[in-house]
Amino acid sequence: QVQLVESGGGLVQPGGSLRLSCAASGSIFRVNGMGWYRQAPGKQRELVATVTRGGGTVYADSVKGRFSISRDNAKNTVYLQMGSLTPEDTAVYYCNAGVIREGLGYERVYWGQGTQVTVSS
Repeated sequence: QVQLVESGGGLVQPGGSLRLSCAASGSIFRVNGMGWYRQAPGKQRELVATVTRGGGTVYADSVKGRFSISRDNAKNTVYLQMGSLTPEDTAVYYCNAGVIREGLGYERVYWGQGTQVTVSS
């Protein structure tokens, strides 16, 4: 089995910063692409940022210049550094990862359970 566990969410004031972490664990052979998505109340889940195993990144236009995604391949962990937060960033943030399990020859996408980020004064 593979698990993704997120941490780092919470309440922050507008203009503040937060750092989210997501660690993959279990019977992992390799973790390929990793990413962060978010879902606000009444809205569909949307892409925030993704990072390839080699470090290539993609960002949603709404977070460019404010958020930074990175990863530690040795720890199978992805991070999301969020800055200049606004109330519009309030959402449940989910990480995902494309994982090849030990003994298997194909990739499957796994999701974390989500962590709440609330931006409010």
